[in-house]
Amino acid sequence: MSDPIRVRLTGVGGYLPRDVVTNDDLALKYGIETSDEWIRTRTGIAQRHIASGDETTASMAAEAARQALDYAGVEASEVDAVLVATATPDQVFPAVAVQVQALLGITTGFGFDLSAACSGFVYALATARALMQAGQAKKILVIGSEVFSRLLDWTDRSTCVLFGDGAGAVLLEASHDGEEGILSTHLHSDGRTGDILYVDGAAGCASATQKLRMQGREVFRHAVVKLSQAVDEALAANNLTGQDIQWMVPHQANLRIIEGMAKKLALPSDRVVVTVDRHANTSAASIPLALNEAVRDGRIRKGDLVLMEALGGGLTWGSALVRM
Repeated sequence: MSDPIRVRLTGVGGYLPRDVVTNDDLALKYGIETSDEWIRTRTGIAQRHIASGDETTASMAAEAARQALDYAGVEASEVDAVLVATATPDQVFPAVAVQVQALLGITTGFGFDLSAACSGFVYALATARALMQAGQAKKILVIGSEVFSRLLDWTDRSTCVLFGDGAGAVLLEASHDGEEGILSTHLHSDGRTGDILYVDGAAGCASATQKLRMQGREVFRHAVVKLSQAVDEALAANNLTGQDIQWMVPHQANLRIIEGMAKKLALPSDRVVVTVDRHANTSAASIPLALNEAVRDGRIRKGDLVLMEALGGGLTWGSALVRM
């Protein structure tokens, strides 16, 4: 009987757009009735990166992927599949993933996009793991890439101050030995709550603005409960407690939610990776961007136990536990 396939995370990468927009810029340059103090106290956000005209979901995803491949010492030609989690594709089709294949010079294997809003990266991790354990691929690029700035109603300060653009990527490799790898993933959705966080229409809807709409208080209320559930599931599935976690890399939506989850796990603040202050909410890109930063600056090391969690429109939510 062969050893079970382990799915190891061997490469990390990230890309942030060139244009940095501070909270003060939103008021002075964008004409939004807001202030740095108002945004910071409610969200923890100080600035965000906004994509320029030549920066797209695909171009950012490809750059993040190049970095992940370089980190792992793997050539693009060795990649069997590309999975891109995004709610902001450049086109209805082809998928961002196949555009990334072309940009990286990958001519074999397969690629597709996955839509689960801010939970997309966790969903993509779970999907890639299942594909690898089924023998469909040995090396998969999993990418979260978003240009949420192009979905925002810039007259609505309750939403436009919250989001930013960017891309993060990881390389996953199949292995038959070692303790490292994705230990478990836990996914959920509930379409009954789809009306509290959504984008108003797309190609399938005849009359729509295609702008992001959110009931912030309702999203916050659901986030606390549902993320706690997903975290408890991950710990129970692996017979662990919060004290066993070395690092939490959460979806970067709101500092108060992040702090609440850290408190639940009894994790000190220096064991929680926070980028929301500088990146804002980059949706499916937020976890891999934060992971890339913490791995590259030496905080997260080989062997560390890392918990990831996210909640997004749908509502969708989930968690993943990874031994680096």
